Amino acid sequence: MSASQALSARFGWFKPSSELTIDDVILVERSTLNRAVGAAALGNAMEWFDFGVYGYLAITLGHVFFPTGNPAAQLIATFATFTAAFLVRPLGGVVFGSLGDRYGRHKVLAATMIMMAAATFAIGLIPAYTQIGIGAPLLLLAARLVQGFSTGGEYGGAATFIAEYSTDRRRGQMGSWLEFGTLGGYIAGAGTVTALQMSLTPADMLAWGWRIPFLVAGPLGLLGLYMRLKLEETPAFQAYTQEVDRREIDRPSLRNLFQVHRNQLLKCMGLVLVFNVTDYMLLTYMPNYLTVTMGYAQSKGLLLIILVMVVMMPLNVVGGLFSDRIGRRPMIIGACAALIVLSVPCMMLIGTGNDGLIFLGLMLLGIALVCFTSSMPATLPALFYTPVRYSALSIAFNISVSLFGGTTPLVTAWLVAKTGDPLVPAYYLMGAATIGLITMLTVKETAGMPLRGSPPAVETNREAAALVKSDDPVTVDSALPA
Repeated sequence: MSASQALSARFGWFKPSSELTIDDVILVERSTLNRAVGAAALGNAMEWFDFGVYGYLAITLGHVFFPTGNPAAQLIATFATFTAAFLVRPLGGVVFGSLGDRYGRHKVLAATMIMMAAATFAIGLIPAYTQIGIGAPLLLLAARLVQGFSTGGEYGGAATFIAEYSTDRRRGQMGSWLEFGTLGGYIAGAGTVTALQMSLTPADMLAWGWRIPFLVAGPLGLLGLYMRLKLEETPAFQAYTQEVDRREIDRPSLRNLFQVHRNQLLKCMGLVLVFNVTDYMLLTYMPNYLTVTMGYAQSKGLLLIILVMVVMMPLNVVGGLFSDRIGRRPMIIGACAALIVLSVPCMMLIGTGNDGLIFLGLMLLGIALVCFTSSMPATLPALFYTPVRYSALSIAFNISVSLFGGTTPLVTAWLVAKTGDPLVPAYYLMGAATIGLITMLTVKETAGMPLRGSPPAVETNREAAALVKSDDPVTVDSALPA
């Protein structure tokens, strides 16, 4: 075997397009693909159910765990605990990503599901500050750290899982269901909190009502675990494993990852930055911004955000279809440009106090977010080769989220309190969008192409035969990273 062939094998796939045979092409059954997407999306929904509940209960949790008497200080303390979970996410990404690249995707995803469900359920059992004092926020912090560690392996694994199961032509559409699950989890969390706030007295909500959404996570976790354990390993990972075992080649190490794929890691971090800053700004911070900063009724703010997310859900699937048709680059570049132009007008609309104008401002930001949520699950896995995909995506994703995305509510709340400028969220979004725009200009289009280091994936034998006969030079990616 030549040096170039050995290098190609180390990155997963081992044949140039001229040597591709019909046996090399992966056939994906529609029913198996649908089950895989459903299992991954459900797990993601459970993760974001927790984040939604925590974000929408931030004011209540501040009273329960941080009774300082100052609403702004309570909100910042609650978001500080929220942010702390993000500090351990990169560690979880390293651990679970490495395990997923070595032993398989679906087993590791089952483990992250168990940890997330257990930690979320535990939050619902923690006594209040009035009962055990400082032990209450410390136990909350411990549970959040477990959540953060498990979440470190969740998104990267779920996105990898769906991308490696999908056909090349429909990867954007299938990936969009991952964020459909995210929005579903957010809506379920926000809806549960809103229903409780409308049906319980403030005293009952503080005493025990806030615990209910966290306790619901236990049954949801068991359902997601069952669905994930029923699936087989992804076809792309199976193909890579068989080739590595046959050739007796060592798998890439973390050192190799940082040495060879440094540029791709940085590109991933830049895209994740704009994606998650927009996500956390709109879905986590805005409800509390409306209440604490703008003096808007809490229940009305929650209902508006829920309505925005309900509209976003079908748009997300449509966006996935568009990303397969027109490409990932136009979707992401267009969204970044829209944020740069529209962030200030949107925040001015939100600041009017008029229900209709507030909804319009939130919805415009939501449409920009849809362009990210519908195309990123297919864009990010395509940056990396099969043997390092889970590790690379998890590490880059979680470093970026920890530094920028997860800190968005805390930093924005602090900046608004310090400056007194209600347009701070707009400036924050514009800065993130500028970074995302510059990054995406350096990323190659991947719509309709196989994943790096993976064989082509199609749905029918006819497609496979046509693909091999076409001798298309882009059917298999080159061996060297871009």
